[in-house]
Parts: sequence; structure tokens; C-alpha cells
Amino acid sequence: MDFSELYKLHYKRLYHISYSVTGDAYLAEDVIQETFIKAMKKAETIIDEDKVGAWLSVIARRTALDVIRRERKKTAVPMEQEMLESLCVITKQNVEQEVESGFTAEEINGAVKQLTRNYQDVLLLKVERGLKEHEIAALLNLKPSTVKTRIFRARKQLKSMVQVGA
Repeated sequence: MDFSELYKLHYKRLYHISYSVTGDAYLAEDVIQETFIKAMKKAETIIDEDKVGAWLSVIARRTALDVIRRERKKTAVPMEQEMLESLCVITKQNVEQEVESGFTAEEINGAVKQLTRNYQDVLLLKVERGLKEHEIAALLNLKPSTVKTRIFRARKQLKSMVQVGA
């Protein structure tokens, strides 16, 4: 297999996958590099060369998730108690912002209650319980694609309801 040719053929798709997971252009580039390094190490395991694109896509998605996990660990910095107290003094909560966010939360909750029952069920399982699409699908005895569609449509309806009220 010619990896430079594979790189040219699959770069855009792998970048799109990596960027959609990481949300960062530089991390997406790193993910693509790691993806091809992993692919080169496991090139002999490829049975069907027609499926190399799908194989690379899976590697890219998993590598992107690994990178995100690694980055999360890096950003956690322990702080001394004095530092925390000084930050609390500097960053006092703005009462107006708190009240406004409370009104927004009430508005969103009211809009959720206006959704159809199907949309309410999937949205609440996703947001409040933090379940993934496949878990919601299993719980409600639906296809994962149906769950994704309902979540998308519910969010779209919520946006239109909340923006009209704003």
C-alpha cells in the first residue's frame, strides 16, 4: 500500500472526522498524523483494501477521542486554597446575569413541555440523564438513527421557540 496516496485520498474525510470530535484544527491535524502512524504499524492486518477508508475513519475517530481524553487531563491544574479564595473575590457573580440565566432556564423548560412526547422523551434522556443515542434507542426500543433525528428536530424546535420568545 502506498501511504502517501492514501493520505491524499482520505485526508479531507479524516480531517472532518477529527475536527468534529476535537473542535480544534491543530488537534485534528495531530489526530490525522497519529492515525497514519497507527495505520502504518497495522498495515499487514488489512484484508480488504477496498475498505481502507472506513478502517482509517475508525482509527481517526478513536484517536481523536483518545486525544480529547489526554487534553482533558492536561487542563486540570490543582490550585492552592489562597489562590481559589483570591479568584472568588475577583470574580464575583453578577446578580443580573444570574437572574437572566434563571429566566432563560425557565423559558427553555416551558418550551420543552410544548414539544411532542416523542421529542420530550429523547431530549430529556439525552440532556438530563446524559445517555448516548444508542442507550436511548435501547431504552425506548427505537433505532439509533430515529433517536438522532428526534434529538435534532427537538433541538431545532426549541431554538425556534426560544428565539421567538426572546
